[in-house]
Amino acid sequence: MEEKFLMKFKEVLEIDDRELLLEDNFREYEEWNSLVFLSLIAMIDEEFDVIIEGRDFKLLKTNAEIIEAIKKNQ
Repeated sequence: MEEKFLMKFKEVLEIDDRELLLEDNFREYEEWNSLVFLSLIAMIDEEFDVIIEGRDFKLLKTNAEIIEAIKKNQ
């Protein structure tokens, strides 16, 4: 699941020139913005059938934390 999430997140960020790591703080990606946030939420819903509420998402900092939130809500 981790690999699938990171691959899909790269698509959302529209990058293919670097690897994403579980410990990355996704908010520090230079591509991160409000449109990417909305696209990520939509991707999580579509690919994993999980909705992460905005107030809960604000507490997440790393890719690993997003994955844990997905697992917790499945």
